[in-house]
Amino acid sequence: MKITSHEARERISHRDTILETTVRLMIPFIQLYGLYVIVHGHYSPGGGFQGGVVLGASLIMFALAFGLTASKNYMTESLNIIIANAGALIFTGIAALCALLGGMFLDYSVLANILPIDPISWRSHGIFLVEVGVGMGVMTIMISIYWDMASAGRLDEGL
Repeated sequence: MKITSHEARERISHRDTILETTVRLMIPFIQLYGLYVIVHGHYSPGGGFQGGVVLGASLIMFALAFGLTASKNYMTESLNIIIANAGALIFTGIAALCALLGGMFLDYSVLANILPIDPISWRSHGIFLVEVGVGMGVMTIMISIYWDMASAGRLDEGL
């Protein structure tokens, strides 16, 4: 049985209240867990990549439940680009700052020359900042890949 495009659009436009409500309830907890994974990445298993994947998956789940257009209204393409660039800038900025202050590429202990915190604490803070940057970048890349694949590169309609 072949489905016409009109029938396909009717199926896509059909809204499921239970699914939408469940997704609305789950997304804040998933995002909170993603932030937890990023924040505790330098103390325990996890980190920026894993937390970014969880955050990106929560927004992809939103797009699957509410549609591609709704997800692009929730997080616009320009905001996605800004967050991606900010994440890359945080990572490379911390690394370059370490190198400019006379240390090695990601030698956070040299950052003690800026703020008078002991070098061991700076290592922890530096790793945290890098994890935040990586998490932001990974989240936005996942969302961009989903938008491109779901719309076959057109970014105007979804699955």
